[in-house]
Amino acid sequence: MAESVKVVATNRKARYDYFIDDTFEAGVVLHGTEVKSLREGRASLGEGFVSVSEGEAWLENVYIPVYTQGTWTNHEPRRTRKLLLHAHEIAEIAEGSREKGHTVVPLRLYFSRGRAKVEIGLARGKKAHDKRHALREAQDAREARAAMSVKNAR
Repeated sequence: MAESVKVVATNRKARYDYFIDDTFEAGVVLHGTEVKSLREGRASLGEGFVSVSEGEAWLENVYIPVYTQGTWTNHEPRRTRKLLLHAHEIAEIAEGSREKGHTVVPLRLYFSRGRAKVEIGLARGKKAHDKRHALREAQDAREARAAMSVKNAR
């Protein structure tokens, strides 16, 4: 049976700014209006990051807009949300993020079998020359695909 996954938001800038060393799938503790807002496909992971304190992982600075039909029970858009991970995963994330130049960033926010999940990555910052190299590789791949499609069209 194929697992149904509905992607709500992706952090495309994270793969441009960082080398992703390891990824983890975590559940997210959400309020009711946050779930409804996410089901509408609205969220931003741009400035988000993950912190670990007292053996718990927290998703911080992720923007989930206020639900439009919500009432006084609406949520705070940039509140800190708890991540649901195994203890050994939290320990691995905490140890990895303590290293110099490393951080933990959210990569994708999605629904898997009706549950809100976030894919987080243990990341290492890229230097300017690494970013130029990645852009050059992408441009070369685009040019190669274009040349192949022209050749195959004949």
